[in-house]
Amino acid sequence: MDPELINGYLATAGAMVIAYAPTVIMAIIILLVGIRIINKLVRLAVKAMTERGIGAELTPFLGSIAGIALKIMLAFTVAGILGIDVAAFVGVLAAAGFAVGLALQGSLSNFAAGILIIIFRPYKVGDWIKVPGDYFGQVEEIQIFNTLLVTPGKKVLIVPNSEVIGGVVTNFSQKGNIRLDLKILVGYEESFPKIKRTIEECLHNTDYILNDPAPEVGIESFDTHNVVVAVRPFINPDEYWEGTFAVHARVKSALSAAGIKMAYSEGVELGPIGE
Repeated sequence: MDPELINGYLATAGAMVIAYAPTVIMAIIILLVGIRIINKLVRLAVKAMTERGIGAELTPFLGSIAGIALKIMLAFTVAGILGIDVAAFVGVLAAAGFAVGLALQGSLSNFAAGILIIIFRPYKVGDWIKVPGDYFGQVEEIQIFNTLLVTPGKKVLIVPNSEVIGGVVTNFSQKGNIRLDLKILVGYEESFPKIKRTIEECLHNTDYILNDPAPEVGIESFDTHNVVVAVRPFINPDEYWEGTFAVHARVKSALSAAGIKMAYSEGVELGPIGE
């Protein structure tokens, strides 16, 4: 091979090294420093999520997602510094992301809703809640796509997070109590003051019933042949069914002992009106 040709190649290579070495070195430094910073940020984010009480099964997952997203951004930045045209790659990724998004639209909305639930925490594991659709139960687990509720009847409800976040959520545990809404049908000839006094004394001596806030007893409405009396005591959410059964049993026994007659809906009868 011609020595002059070899010298020309060497000279060209040397010139290219001199011209591009600073850019390459800068790109390598940015890549290494960027990775260290991203890893530190992810660790801080995981620590912050743990301190906020986010489940241990979710923090590594969320930390991984954040780390991957930041490292992809770092890779594009380094490629741009090296003079690589990343527009084509960005276009391909955008098209692929759009196609995947259309295919997984429902799942992505549930995922986004799960992130919002984790961040803003309208409820937590162990809370008794009612979500859109009148689903009521105790939160057993908050997953990325679904929230698991256990009903008082021990049924597990798998509720998509998008349905939860898209409507009104009633949290019964946030205030520490839940109100039972019970109704009693009595005849018009019965004395309401006597009924109210009997029920209030009964509730005061019933297990599971809270004295603060005090139970509520009042006439809810007048039916064609009976008076609808609302009985609304407050209980601990964890004792929902126990309290419901106890109230029904004790109220029935107390009304029977007081000689108060219940109303029946068979036929229409005219009778006197009590106090």
